[in-house]
Amino acid sequence: MKTAMSAEVDVLLQEAKESIEAAQNYRSELQQRLHGLNQARKQVRGSSGQAREVLRRHFAELQAAATRLLTERLTTLLAEVDAIEADSVKPLDDCQSLIEHGVGQADELLREGEAALRCGLGEKEDKLGSFTKKAMHIQLDSLPEVPALVDVPSVSAQLDDSLLGLLRDRVSRHGSVSSHPPVQIEELQERPGSILVRWCKVDEDFAAADYRLQYRRSGSGGSQYEDGYIGRDSEFLVLHLDPHTDYLFRVCARGEGRTEWSPWSIPQTGYTTLAPHEWCPGTEGYILSSRRNIALRNDSSQSRCPVLYSKAPTYFCGQTLTFKITAAGQIDRRDSLGVCVDSQKGAESLQRDQAVCISTNGAVFVNGKEMTNQLPAITVGSAVTFDMEVVNLFPISNNNLSEGGNFKLRVTIGSGNREVVFDWLVDQAVDCLFFGCSFVHSGWKVLVF
Repeated sequence: MKTAMSAEVDVLLQEAKESIEAAQNYRSELQQRLHGLNQARKQVRGSSGQAREVLRRHFAELQAAATRLLTERLTTLLAEVDAIEADSVKPLDDCQSLIEHGVGQADELLREGEAALRCGLGEKEDKLGSFTKKAMHIQLDSLPEVPALVDVPSVSAQLDDSLLGLLRDRVSRHGSVSSHPPVQIEELQERPGSILVRWCKVDEDFAAADYRLQYRRSGSGGSQYEDGYIGRDSEFLVLHLDPHTDYLFRVCARGEGRTEWSPWSIPQTGYTTLAPHEWCPGTEGYILSSRRNIALRNDSSQSRCPVLYSKAPTYFCGQTLTFKITAAGQIDRRDSLGVCVDSQKGAESLQRDQAVCISTNGAVFVNGKEMTNQLPAITVGSAVTFDMEVVNLFPISNNNLSEGGNFKLRVTIGSGNREVVFDWLVDQAVDCLFFGCSFVHSGWKVLVF
């Protein structure tokens, strides 16, 4: 009986433990959802506060600018009125001075005439003679011309009432508020020393002419966002990033026929754990950039054409390896750009066993043998891509593998708008490969990523 009871107690204890664990998990999940809700609320409130601040600042600046423009225009028009008034009144003032001078002369002549009439007979003749002479000199029949009112300016102001209507119409459509940006980041894919950023439109009614991608280091308060890309594509590979470092990415768009950019997408954090591709320093005939991802063939030697290898086997199957030609020299069929199992010292080309490559004339070589398929010749601006995936492994036995069993990789080499696909047999199982290049002539400059 006791045994049966203890078994029941054990079952109840087990059920109680499971219930407690389930309750703990449930509480933990609910707390996570609460945290998510708080983050969402913080985003809504924070972005609303920022939007209010942006609107207030923008409209205050507009009001100040509009007041300044209207004041400047009023000052200009008042100055025009002042100039017309001054120019028009001057001849009237001159005419008034002339008339007032004539009135003064006439008053003086009248006084003399009246005095001559009043004087005694002895003086009358002299006085009357003098008065007559003076009257003839003044030319009493000559009167100055006073302009008619139709010939004198009548200043008026013409004001177009449609300005207020136009202003009202433009102001009523000026600015907009959106609850969601029209573009969002869709995917952040790590690449060696870089991140491939993909984005998409979330507002189907928004017709995008251009996209703009920006990024910055995360957590560094002083660092500003910098432009990474502006164009019509909806993906971009951001190069020169430090591994194991968080970066923030955001994207916006510009509508067809518009000059202003849309609101930014919600920033997304991305990072890469993959070391950047680097050329190996110290190879004769090549100069490297500070980041060692660009190599320049600077010393041409007809007799010797050493291969410049990668610093380490950093190319992994499943990735895309890209060689971008930024400067070109003379083409030679011994030139090579490609991938290899090992970095053989002293080799003069990748046109050898355990390597696949393309020559600058477009010929493709697999384990030293030239394929019949050919790609376009390589010039400035060419981008050559290598993609590889493991096809199968045989024989299956691990023992045989270590003894040199075959390992098959499917290789796709792309150049221009064309590509070749083939299977490449290597004599050992490999998960990472070297890359390399060799150029006979100087002037070739190649960026790897």
